[in-house]
Amino acid sequence: MPLPAIRVPAFMHAAMPTLDSARERLRALREEITFHAHRYYVLDAPQISDGEYDRLFRELLDLETRFPELVTADSPSQRVGGAPLPQFATGEHRFPMLSLENAFDEQDLHAFEERLRRYLKADRPLAYMAEPKLDGLAVELIYEGGLLTRGLTRGDGRLGEEITANLKTIASIPLRLRQPAAGPVPELLEVRGEAYLAIQGFRKLNETRREEGETLFANPRNAAAGSLRQLDSQITASRPLDFFAYGVSEPEALPCASQYQLLKYLGDLGFKINPLAKPCADMTAVINHFQVLAEHRHDLAYEIDGMVVKVDDLALQQRLGNKARSPRWAIAAKFPAIQATTRLTDILFSIGRTGAVTPVAVLAPVCVGGVTVSRATLHNEDEILRKGLLIGDTVLIQRAGDVIPEVVKPVVEQRTGNERPIHMPAHCPECGHDLVRAEGEAATRCPNPHCPAQRHRALCHFTGKAGLDIEGLGTKAMEQLLREGLVRDLPDLYRLDPATLAALDGWGEKSAENAIAAIAASREAPLAKFLAALGIRFIGEVTANLLAQRFGSLASLMAAALAAGDDDPLTAIEGVGEQAAASLRHYFGDPSVQEMLGRLADLGVRPLPAAAPADANSPLSGKVFLFTGSLANLSRNEAKERLKTLGGQVASSMSRKVTHLVCGVKPGSKLDKAQALGITVLDEEQFTRLLNQG
Repeated sequence: MPLPAIRVPAFMHAAMPTLDSARERLRALREEITFHAHRYYVLDAPQISDGEYDRLFRELLDLETRFPELVTADSPSQRVGGAPLPQFATGEHRFPMLSLENAFDEQDLHAFEERLRRYLKADRPLAYMAEPKLDGLAVELIYEGGLLTRGLTRGDGRLGEEITANLKTIASIPLRLRQPAAGPVPELLEVRGEAYLAIQGFRKLNETRREEGETLFANPRNAAAGSLRQLDSQITASRPLDFFAYGVSEPEALPCASQYQLLKYLGDLGFKINPLAKPCADMTAVINHFQVLAEHRHDLAYEIDGMVVKVDDLALQQRLGNKARSPRWAIAAKFPAIQATTRLTDILFSIGRTGAVTPVAVLAPVCVGGVTVSRATLHNEDEILRKGLLIGDTVLIQRAGDVIPEVVKPVVEQRTGNERPIHMPAHCPECGHDLVRAEGEAATRCPNPHCPAQRHRALCHFTGKAGLDIEGLGTKAMEQLLREGLVRDLPDLYRLDPATLAALDGWGEKSAENAIAAIAASREAPLAKFLAALGIRFIGEVTANLLAQRFGSLASLMAAALAAGDDDPLTAIEGVGEQAAASLRHYFGDPSVQEMLGRLADLGVRPLPAAAPADANSPLSGKVFLFTGSLANLSRNEAKERLKTLGGQVASSMSRKVTHLVCGVKPGSKLDKAQALGITVLDEEQFTRLLNQG
């Protein structure tokens, strides 16, 4: 029952209805069409023929064309797409859309359960929901007063692209929520789910693209993502996208006690719920269902790459909370990787932004799980030696997690004697500098900070999605700017002008103006994002956030990194270890880095101060806690999380900044140090009372 294109039927010659009669007829048509669309697209149980549905839809379009002032946001006509957008706006998720940790075998799943038990200090069995993990695009649908008002991609988890018009074209996404059995429609509801393309629809789409001479999509996931990121929503409307809902941003606000009840509630609201989602009484049942899905995955109408396992009890989900990048209460159990054999024809050596030399296997192209693979990383010299690889080997490769190409092993039985050993280079293939391998490290590195390959990678990282995500300055654009000599270092980005960019091959006035505007906007990026963009070794997104929250400004962080003394302000932060602290000291102590940051400041690059992690009025604001010994009733992780929600800070080592030592059973030397420094010592009962008062 595809949606017909907008047109005014030629046979409609009836007398013009009045405004009131048109309003009433449109109301009835919208209700009837929405009812039948739900029966067809969500329940797979149509009650009328396609021809009858098309007749109702054409009547709706005709009336809305005659009375455009009567068009509503929840009208089925809004699914056919509107005028193209110049670009997508960015929207913030009220609650972050986190990614999931992966489990690759039964042992990983049992380890996941053991971590849950330790955190909860629980011995009783845990119940789960096991849901197919679709290979599509995660999105968030925002409903206000029951009406779909906004739709976002997951993006980086905090910010996503607003693709509302495109999501409205998916017939299985309700434009207005249905009345649930359990109470009224929520005033605000943020629904999360997966937009995907079924295998048959993917094949038809690629057949059409082949006939029209267009590039084919590699797999259904790429096709779904490409379809939803069309600036012209009418293109999206022409593609057979579908949607399964799997959760909400704030389940505690709903009349549901479990994930099972939540899925049923979403179904009552009008969402399509995957029928293979299954409640499991224990981990044994989870593993049994995983085996069933793995056995029948290729029989499904859509692609799945694993199964998501969630703690069923929503109260336990809330208590478990989230880690930096993922929820504690869920894990993705991935199917075994798809494998193939091919020939290793050569080795290339790539220089990363930190100087690490990565050997890359050049492979005879081979199709693995629908994707043609011709390159695979070999990580480092030890990996090559461990696997015993030779140039010319027939090798077994796989896409780990169905995504990353990986060389598993050589097929030694097929060796001919003509294979050649692999040797790591002694000199940097980019700048010729002697390579070094530090004791205790697996990576061989180019220590030259002015190596062009490192600068190239650092610039691409700075402007890319893991950095400041500057629109228009992707890898190819940065390669062009480097090749033309327009950019050699980060400050050069902020000296670019639209006329210079517009004169380059492949650029125009509009694209140049957009890129310059995006560069200008990046001058005031959040501090955490700016720190991650700098590409400092061992300073990723999580550590950058910890540093930004603790120090607030770049100047304060630099001062702390360069300060000398017994109390290291960097390692005093929980989550910042010796490696990261040493890397920060080395980076900010480099005169060339100080000069570069000074030039950035002169060009108006001033990272925005980080918001305080907790309100000054929070019960434990300004207090720093350190733990020693084991707690009887709370896991240490849960204790730390509860402290943070009350505004307290957690230290990883003893210093004069610590205000309270929480002392459990069998305390260590920290107790003596705390008493010597006059720090308040709390036993578990006093600590629990403090938390409860907060």
